[in-house]
Amino acid sequence: MVRICIVEDEPNIIEALRYLFETEGWQVDVISDGALAIDAIHQTKPTLVVLDYMLPSLSGVAVAQKLRENENTANLPILMLSAKGQEKDKQLAHLAGINVFMTKPFANSALLEQIKSLLEIAQSEMNSV
Repeated sequence: MVRICIVEDEPNIIEALRYLFETEGWQVDVISDGALAIDAIHQTKPTLVVLDYMLPSLSGVAVAQKLRENENTANLPILMLSAKGQEKDKQLAHLAGINVFMTKPFANSALLEQIKSLLEIAQSEMNSV
């Protein structure tokens, strides 16, 4: 079962993503605070994280850095969604270990395509271990 953790503080985006992912048959967890996300992700062990760039308490970039520093979440696929689309923002996300960076607004089909690709890569890496 695919379990996706949405780390996002905008209620409209949360509900849209939840609906989209549940339609795919995926289990969804939602966390709306960056600092709380780290412990929650360690506890729930999601298959993939969809992470907002700008969050209360701790930025999405800082969350990603902390996840990458821990051996249990170092290889967790992370897709970042952001209203910030400047090159420096993308660079910071890349340096933090973000697998895919997408700017808001985004097409649902493009988001699902990116997530399915990340899930396939993660599955093939697990099978090769």
